[in-house]
Amino acid sequence: MTKAMKFIKKKSSKKIQSSDTWKVLIADDEPEVHSITKTVLSDFKFEGKNIEFISTFSGKETIEYLKNNNDIALLLLDVVMETDDAGLNVARITREEINNKMIRIILRTGQPGNAPEKEVINKYELNDYKDKTELSSDKLYTTLLSSLRSYRDLIKLEQNKEGLTKIIHSSNKLLGESSIKKFAEGVLTQLTSFISSHNTSSLILENINGFTVFQEGSEFEILAKTGKFKELHDYNSLDEELKKNFNEALEKEDSILKDDYFVGYFKTDNNKINLVYIKDLKNLQSIDLNLLKIFTNNISIAFNNVYLNNEILQTQRELIETLGEVVEKRSNEASLHVKRVAKLSYFMAKEYGLSDKEAEILKAASPMHDIGKIGISDNILLKPAKLSDEEFKNMQNHATIGYEILKNSNREILKNAAIIAHEHHERWDGNGYPRKLKAEEIHIFGRITSIADVFDALAHKRCYKKAWGIEEILNLIREEKAKQFDPALVDIVLNNIDKIKDILNLK
Repeated sequence: MTKAMKFIKKKSSKKIQSSDTWKVLIADDEPEVHSITKTVLSDFKFEGKNIEFISTFSGKETIEYLKNNNDIALLLLDVVMETDDAGLNVARITREEINNKMIRIILRTGQPGNAPEKEVINKYELNDYKDKTELSSDKLYTTLLSSLRSYRDLIKLEQNKEGLTKIIHSSNKLLGESSIKKFAEGVLTQLTSFISSHNTSSLILENINGFTVFQEGSEFEILAKTGKFKELHDYNSLDEELKKNFNEALEKEDSILKDDYFVGYFKTDNNKINLVYIKDLKNLQSIDLNLLKIFTNNISIAFNNVYLNNEILQTQRELIETLGEVVEKRSNEASLHVKRVAKLSYFMAKEYGLSDKEAEILKAASPMHDIGKIGISDNILLKPAKLSDEEFKNMQNHATIGYEILKNSNREILKNAAIIAHEHHERWDGNGYPRKLKAEEIHIFGRITSIADVFDALAHKRCYKKAWGIEEILNLIREEKAKQFDPALVDIVLNNIDKIKDILNLK
């Protein structure tokens, strides 16, 4: 039986997180040091929590444990174990390779001459250095207390940083409902971090139980969830007591803090209501309720700004789509063309591998691909027969006209609409117009809109032609692979024809 097996039950390599104990790792090759340390600190408590001791007996064993467990508060580390500098190597790997900056490391040595204090503290990012001979019962108690206080404060800072990062990150991604959900997740994280900073029994964020709800009219939708609510699917599955708590906040139109739960109430200017529920709170007597209210008021403002930004983006999309429809109607084409091109462009963008944000921007901007046709005369635009060479050359100007109309905008959607208007008639082989761009010189938005525009235009009746059958369209697209169209986009069309027919409402 090994030394480790004598002193502790073997730990699983799986990361374990608990808010009930402070984990202290003793790394020393002398079994007596483990026994004495545990005996001296057997009745130690910090903020109502006991110590959970873990023992390792070599540098190698210690490193392996730390690689698989990142919730150790304190490491009591011997310098000399299987080698004279095993402890120093553990400290270096913990900070530099495992990148654990939270754990407090106290170096303990019986041979201080082998590891000079000033040198090793500076070099190995240690938090304290103790000669084993000076670690009396009182000294050990004081050392443990100061280390756990430091660890606790670092965890609180990290939680607040995590919450703020999520909110800032989600605020920069305001593209539809999904961004609201990300923002709600950030709010939940930030609120639990805030409360945890006053609630010392809930230092590990994963153990906070909470979720956020969006209400519009009589409908409720779960936006974000954590802890024991992670498996929560819908509002109706909540128990009646919990619904009663929500109803109380809704009736009062205010946040509620009582017993062991908190309900945050956030109402926006357009009467959208968001609720945040946090359960199983303890030791909240020290919370400054007024500070919490100020904090939740700021979140209300933030929620309002998120919805306002989404409203602006939605309005911008609708205006772009409407302008695209106006152009189509002027040329006697079905105005649904721009909506179908937008949907097909979005689908192809996702299949191509573009991000959600890029696909959403393309979907919003593509309806403006033919905006330049407002500068083309009616006798050309409405001609029911084939255009002459001169007329076709004149028609080609619509790509440049569209670009000139949109190019000076600072809005992301309109800037990309300018690119699409300019490049959706360029060809993969370089024989397109207006600039004869070739292959990947053409922006991916232009390449996608090009094939989506052609597919839908061929599939529907125009003033100068009848609608083509699906096989006719596919034959043309096959023939134009690596000529007019990006080969990768042609493959997407050919491999997804049933889905495309659904998108374009084709039989």
